[in-house]
Amino acid sequence: MDTTIVARWREWEGNGTQHLVMSSRHDGSFVDAVAISSDPYPFAAHYKIAMRPDWLTRRVEVGLVGGDKVLILEADGTGSWAKNGEPIPALDGVFEPDLSISPFTNTLAVKRLRLAKGESAEIRTAYVFVPTLEVFADPQRYTCLEEGRRYLYESLDSDFRREIMFDEHGLVTDYPGLFRRLL
Repeated sequence: MDTTIVARWREWEGNGTQHLVMSSRHDGSFVDAVAISSDPYPFAAHYKIAMRPDWLTRRVEVGLVGGDKVLILEADGTGSWAKNGEPIPALDGVFEPDLSISPFTNTLAVKRLRLAKGESAEIRTAYVFVPTLEVFADPQRYTCLEEGRRYLYESLDSDFRREIMFDEHGLVTDYPGLFRRLL
């Protein structure tokens, strides 16, 4: 069954917002979104993510509104990535992107991992820092605290950790210190 979900988040502090439309079909899910950031420097970015039915990412496009640079990441589903057509060996073994501006990319890991309560998994993501569009591998851990609803996110290369709440569709509702869901 085809479904469309519209979600909107606000920065935890500041006036930044994000509007996302996710369409799901038999051949996968597709996200089209705009993020307006207020901190630390004001900018707006547009991004699209295409996923397979198993939630593995196929393609990510990120660009700044008013800019001419667009980052295109393509994944083959086996852990290999290309950036604007060129292979990125540093991302070998990575399955999810993590966009610095978006709570949605946490959905990708949670949906793919399908952790039961008390289970943890360590992953590496293709971290995209917006607005510079730099990409690097980022080690992370997810621990399921309440199946389908509450997870502990931990950065494995810093002391950053947060309990993240999700709705019945797997979309973030509260990401303390970063995002809160409006719609």
